[in-house]
Amino acid sequence: MSSLAPQQTSLQELCINTIRFLAVDAVQKANSGHPGLPMEAAAIGYTLFTKFLKHNPKNPNWVNRDRFILSAGHGCMLLYSLLYLTGYDLSLDDIKAFRQWGSKTPGHPEYHHTPGVETTTGPLGQGFANGVGMGIAEKFLAAKFNRPNFPILDYSIYVICSDGDLMEGISHEAASLAGHLKLDNLIYIYLDNHITIEGDTALAYSDDVQRRFEGYHWHVQQVSDGNSIEQVTKAIQNARAISDKPSLIIARTHTGYGSPHKQDTAAAHGSPLGAEEVKLTKENLKWPLEPSFYVPEDALEYYRKAASHGEESEENWKNLFEKYKKTFPEQAAEFTKFFNGELSEDWSKKLPVFTPQTGDLATRMASGKTLNAIAPSLPFLLGGSGDLAPSTETLLKDTESFLCDHFDGRNFHFGIREHGMAGILNGIALTSPGFIPYGATFLNFLDYMKPSLRLAALQKLRVIYVFTHDSIGLGEDGPTHQPIEQLASLRATPNVITLRPADANETAASWEFAIQHHDGPVCLILSRQKLPILDQNLFPSAKNIKKGAYILSDSSEISQPGENPKIILMGSGSEVQLILKASEILKKQKIPVRVISFPSFELFRRQPEEYRGKVLPPTLKKRIAVEAASPVGWHEFVGDEGKIIGIDHFGASAPFETLYENFGLTAEKIAEQALNLLNH
Repeated sequence: MSSLAPQQTSLQELCINTIRFLAVDAVQKANSGHPGLPMEAAAIGYTLFTKFLKHNPKNPNWVNRDRFILSAGHGCMLLYSLLYLTGYDLSLDDIKAFRQWGSKTPGHPEYHHTPGVETTTGPLGQGFANGVGMGIAEKFLAAKFNRPNFPILDYSIYVICSDGDLMEGISHEAASLAGHLKLDNLIYIYLDNHITIEGDTALAYSDDVQRRFEGYHWHVQQVSDGNSIEQVTKAIQNARAISDKPSLIIARTHTGYGSPHKQDTAAAHGSPLGAEEVKLTKENLKWPLEPSFYVPEDALEYYRKAASHGEESEENWKNLFEKYKKTFPEQAAEFTKFFNGELSEDWSKKLPVFTPQTGDLATRMASGKTLNAIAPSLPFLLGGSGDLAPSTETLLKDTESFLCDHFDGRNFHFGIREHGMAGILNGIALTSPGFIPYGATFLNFLDYMKPSLRLAALQKLRVIYVFTHDSIGLGEDGPTHQPIEQLASLRATPNVITLRPADANETAASWEFAIQHHDGPVCLILSRQKLPILDQNLFPSAKNIKKGAYILSDSSEISQPGENPKIILMGSGSEVQLILKASEILKKQKIPVRVISFPSFELFRRQPEEYRGKVLPPTLKKRIAVEAASPVGWHEFVGDEGKIIGIDHFGASAPFETLYENFGLTAEKIAEQALNLLNH
């Protein structure tokens, strides 16, 4: 068993053990949790929070604070203990309520829930990627706003990560990009404890982590004893001195440190130590057996005094910013506007309007035109794709790429790293509500991104996903690229708004909604194939897209004025053109039809009952929904007497017209199904 390094003072040892036993007691009381990590990383946490971290517990949102991420979120009692001890709005009673209903100390750290928590972590590797996004965001903002003698943004991102974080694929993707971009504002500490849930890491893991990260162009150091404040301090100082690489500190630690029987075992990872082992551990580390949750006054005073330097740091920053405002008033005004999340007043006037004379246009193409029309008025709209910008139409024209020598560029090249891209976008969004980050790929590759997208939804982050090639309509690439189940997956995810526009104008309106939406991610689902543009003089304005569904044409247009429709045809995206043509076929047979464009389930559900009843009258039960994807989800709007025309199997490789014909997605077959339903 390793011991505290001899150079450490009794007060330092007292402060470190305070973290350990707050964690041990909280996990024991909850009878649930992960005591091992807080016990092993207490000295590292103590060193970071008292010697290096630039933060102000009285103002957790100070814009130039250093960011701290516990990527190994299962060890959250380390973070909660540090937040309480340094004076954040977290009480000892909150610590005692660990993992209980309504507490500020949930089982994994949650953004917006606990003051001082910078991002929601738990799914391993996510915090690692978020940190890279935060590092990118800092570099972008510093390049945009800093001036000689005015470093108004110069913060660092500190991350504690575990074996699990480094095993997950997302960390490989994010680390590779971070090294390529030379993000020297990243300082990561890897807890090399050799233990996972199943036992020794040797069961499944033999990576040479140092060589791996050196291969990613990181600066790497080894710390032989993670309990040594001297070694940890020196390593962090070295990392802070590096000016052209992100840094990784590999610290040899011992999970469950101090536990006589459970140190260095999987038993200390994810379960309480047990009453007897708690007693033995306290005796071993010379800690009072009673009371539980004991916080020595000397330790608390030391932590609070160390954290008080943050107030002084913020005050100095405010003085610098006041001078900055006088010297650079325009930049200061933009800076304030950005961190308040304010948009320029006239950006929406730049939205394009498309006419049928433009010619048929794929919604991915319409999206690209819209994006480039509004981007000059939205300087913090930035993003890129998983190496698919020419296909997803997401390259911003007349602006630089974000590279290590162009940190003010707005075009991001994430490479073929969809999961890393999504995690990085979250880190950018977490930096400020002023950022409007977007990421693009083909819809079928959503699966690579879903864990990060889910966390964006959980945190209600302002991230825009551009998913193109949205159906069998992409044609010859075949079933490996044709999404069938993905729309249903997105629609089933809470806090996500999914928009599948029917034409170019609905696409522009979708971008307008996405830019203005602050309450979670928005997914734009766009076609590869060309689609007709609906004449805005004949059909209701595409602005109605914000209602989720709206009446595109009604019986009064195809029969006698005022005559009630006998059937409803509804659809989204490219299939709206089909149901419009089907309605024309039915019109010739004097059948009154209502056609509904249905771009978003989520937005329609949010509408008042009166509006929903007007669009889908409860008495009109003959309804058909059409979508070139899984029918899952449509039953809510179609009802028991309606019919869903979708695809409940994988696609095939052929021209898209052939696929639509063979899979029953033609105007003629839709009209035939409508007649069958009416005659049933």
